[in-house]
Amino acid sequence: IFFCKRMSKNQQHLDGITVTRKDNFSEWYIQVLTKAELIEYTDISGCYTIRPNSFALWEAITAKLDGLIKKDGVKNAYFPCFVSSKALTAEEENFEGFCPEVAWVTKSGDSELAEPIALRPTSETIMYPMFSKWIRSHRDMPLRVNQWCNVVRWEMSRCVPFVRSREFLWQEGHSVFATKAEADKEVMDILGFYQSVYEDLLAVPTTRGKKTDMEKFAGADYTTTLEAFVAANGRSVQACTSHSLGQNFSKVFKIQFEDENKEKQLGWQNSWGFSTRSIGVTIMVHGDDKGLRLPPRAASIQVVIVPIPKGDNIDVLIAKAKELSDELSAAGIRVEVDSRKEKPGWKYNYWEVRGVPVRLELGERDIAGECVMACRRDNFKKEKMAWANLAESIKNLMDDIHNNMFNEAKAAKDSHTKQCTTFTEFLVHLNTGNVCLVPFCGKKDCETNIKKRSREESKVNASDETGFGLTGSAKSLCVPFDQPSDLTAEGNVTPCFGECGHNAASWCLFGRSY
Repeated sequence: IFFCKRMSKNQQHLDGITVTRKDNFSEWYIQVLTKAELIEYTDISGCYTIRPNSFALWEAITAKLDGLIKKDGVKNAYFPCFVSSKALTAEEENFEGFCPEVAWVTKSGDSELAEPIALRPTSETIMYPMFSKWIRSHRDMPLRVNQWCNVVRWEMSRCVPFVRSREFLWQEGHSVFATKAEADKEVMDILGFYQSVYEDLLAVPTTRGKKTDMEKFAGADYTTTLEAFVAANGRSVQACTSHSLGQNFSKVFKIQFEDENKEKQLGWQNSWGFSTRSIGVTIMVHGDDKGLRLPPRAASIQVVIVPIPKGDNIDVLIAKAKELSDELSAAGIRVEVDSRKEKPGWKYNYWEVRGVPVRLELGERDIAGECVMACRRDNFKKEKMAWANLAESIKNLMDDIHNNMFNEAKAAKDSHTKQCTTFTEFLVHLNTGNVCLVPFCGKKDCETNIKKRSREESKVNASDETGFGLTGSAKSLCVPFDQPSDLTAEGNVTPCFGECGHNAASWCLFGRSY
């Protein structure tokens, strides 16, 4: 599969990105991942090493999110990565969706195991037997536990680094409440935390909504989601999910408590997850033809200072660059001085590929004028900045870069979201790189038929990302919380766009997705 395609040695020595997002998005994405030193391939198909440049981004994400959930009362723990087949299949209906993706351990050395054990695809069946031991009384609740860990889902196709891979990092939170109202509130609170990470840290706009019955987590009463959009190829990405599990799992795993009236009750449960897919989303949404564009609040290096020597003044320039670097560091700005013996143009390209938000150029005239030339990575605009109050100027500039990146991505997302009411219009918009807000009945058989028809009737049965195995079929993304109009209002009869003969129940977002 294309995911495992390795670049030749000649390609690896090319410093810049050699394809455009428009001409070949999948090749562009792979080049950014490798040339920006975000991943390294392994000899196992569908797996990769997360290199320091991308792991630093994950650390920024985890720090932000971990702070939000801890402030809200969630506690971290760690559970085993192995799960028995008995526990994993305790609830056949809920396990069914993961069955094809489960990786099994069958041997220990040369000996066959008496019973195969699975590597966790998710941890409900590992955690919930513990929950049933820990919860006895209403005083034991709410129980709100999170773990940061890896999971394994043996994707057989469509592997896309950070977006769909066989092993990935994530957090998974699991909660038990005494009442449905408390559980429902947490579902939305967590979704709000996730949105804050995407918008306030990563500058990525998303659509908040609820999954259809066909697309919700198999064991959930309902699933809420954030959907991101990649304008370069017209595809949506499920950015994260927050599930209401109702009492489905508490029945299976006997998670019961004695209420204040000494009566036995089942707990109300949630689960919620946010993964390294967020790195892929950030790259796809913000990247350009020169490479990565990092949002400044998440960048491990926010500023790079590049001395521009003339004659034999390099020592003076480096000394001043280090002095400015110390001042910026003291102000909490993450900065690096590039004192390597390479030409300035080579250095510019090096840092542009890696997406550093701000480049400060320091030459002989800048020394004389006690200033630097600041170049933004988001739009390449330049401005002179005085050494005096440089830290404050850089902080203001980074806020402006963040806002510009968010607004630019939101404008692209909004312009590619089309509202229509017929299947014919839907196909036209779909085939021109858009997602569509359409009146939908919500029925599973209708949604299945829409997937089939969009695949068969689409003018683009296979996208430009043939290496990723993506097709022209469309699916429901979410029912947005913000509805253009109430289709259930009295006297409002709007046919489902899927031409199934039923009336629409809501406006639903449909599109092609990773």
